Amino acid sequence: MPESERLEELASELDRVAEGLADCAMDVLRAAISQATESSGEQARRREKLINRARTSVEKAARLARQASRSADEEPEEDEPDF
Repeated sequence: MPESERLEELASELDRVAEGLADCAMDVLRAAISQATESSGEQARRREKLINRARTSVEKAARLARQASRSADEEPEEDEPDF
């Protein structure tokens, strides 16, 4: 499989992971609402923030993988070293 296709495949997998993290963050908030205590609300808020930070990082990784995929498809410029 060409490198650009593999990177695109990985980016798609990362998108699915990011969606799963977003769902998890919503589940944490829903559970906190149903429990409706101040301490559980604070814990849920901290967990939701951590999960969303992870989601943001995974989304960034997916963007970078797509960017690398596009650059793998491009021909190197004449003045660029060919490593």
